[in-house]
Parts: sequence; C-alpha cells; structure tokens
Amino acid sequence: MLSYPSAISLSSRTLNHLADRIRQHRNQRRSRWRRLDPGRQALLALAHLHNGDTYTRLAAGFDVSIATAWRYVQEAIALLAAAADTLTTAMDRIRRLAYAILDGTLIPIDRVANQRPYYSGKHKRHGVNVQVIADAAGRLVWASPALPGSAHDLTAARTHGILEALTSADVMTFADKGYQGARGSVRTPFKRRRYRPKLSRRQKAVNSAHATIRARGERAIAALKTWKVLVRLRCCPRRATPIVQAILVLHHVEANRYAG
Repeated sequence: MLSYPSAISLSSRTLNHLADRIRQHRNQRRSRWRRLDPGRQALLALAHLHNGDTYTRLAAGFDVSIATAWRYVQEAIALLAAAADTLTTAMDRIRRLAYAILDGTLIPIDRVANQRPYYSGKHKRHGVNVQVIADAAGRLVWASPALPGSAHDLTAARTHGILEALTSADVMTFADKGYQGARGSVRTPFKRRRYRPKLSRRQKAVNSAHATIRARGERAIAALKTWKVLVRLRCCPRRATPIVQAILVLHHVEANRYAG
C-alpha cells in the first residue's frame, strides 16, 4: 500500500491540548509501552476527526494495525467527550450573551438495522439530530447530544431541556419556523396559516429582520461540519454523541474560547 504525507488545518495548540490529555490519562493508568507516543496518537485522532481519514488509511499512515488505530481514536474521543460542557455549564456563558441563536442540523449516518427512527422526513435521509446554540456573531457555543433523525427540532429542544433553560435564564433566542410553539424567550418568525393566508407588511418586515439575525447561526453549523468525520458517520449512531462532544471541545480549543 502506498502512503503519502498530508496536512491538517489545525493549530499546534489543539494538538498539544489533546496530547496532554492523552499523556495524563496514560500516567493515571500507568500505561507502559504503546505503539505511538501521546503526540502521535493525538495526531492520528485529529486526522480522523478533522480530515475524515478512515481507519484503514490511518493504519497505513501511522504503521499500526486497523484495530490499534480504532482503539486510539476511540480513547481520544472518550477523553475529550468527558471534558465537554453540559447545557447547565454552557448556560453560565449563554446567559451573558446579547442574544442566542438556536438551530438544528442533521448529521448523516450509514443505514442501520433499525432504520425508521433515524430517517428524517425533512431531509429525506438517515441521520441524527443535533441542536446547536450560537452567539450573536454566529460562533458555536454549544451542541447537544444526538437524537435519532426522525426527531423534530422542537421536540429535540424540549427533550434536552434547552427551551426551559433559555427561558429560565431570560435569554432572547432566535429560531426558525421549526420551533413554532416554543414560547418563553424563543422568538420565531410569523407563519402563514389557514385562517391567515397573507402576512401583513409589518409581519414581513419582522420576518426579514429575523432571518438576517438567524442566518448567522448557520456559521456555527458550518464550523461544526468542517470536521469531516461529520460529513457522514460510519459508526453506530450511539457513538454520535461523544464524537460531537469531542469536536465541540476541540473547536473551542482551536478558536481559543471556552477551553478548559
């Protein structure tokens, strides 16, 4: 098999952060010899998460077995996911925002045995639903655990307690029409209904201003999906949550924000 050098568009700060976590974990477990040192293991994990390299390619590039590559990646993901913020922790920062933007996204997955819960009628494909909270500039603040793709955005937000948390903190939040009925501090655009076939000029102006603000939230989703492993998950859907949480931690380290 041929191999070639490649690049990962991340800073050394992110690599060192992950390597330090791996090194600390090894010291706690008193691990002895490993095929790769903490820095190389961190590089292998980042190549998988950010570049989407498969385990076969990683094994060839790092001269390890496929099983070892898989084990190293899963270990790194678990260490990062354990450090991810919960909604309660994230609310300490969210409540200080001028306003928040709430949106949902579908992360595609390979078809699984029990397909129906993961099929999104909106997107016409299988995937998992992840709720994203962004700040006024469209920067990613928090991402929720993954739910089956058939979950409606409003249902997902209620399941995670996002609406209740935002309302309790009195944070003005902008969301799309998928969150109609959320109430509290969540603001959604006006929607045409059977008894109201046309919107007034004022309502159209409000919707236009609302769309301008809410569009910034797409930047947060785009930032999340720059991690190529999320282009399509080729693993058990239950692994989606730790992967998203690990990426959230790495994203904040790379952006030099909220990094612990």
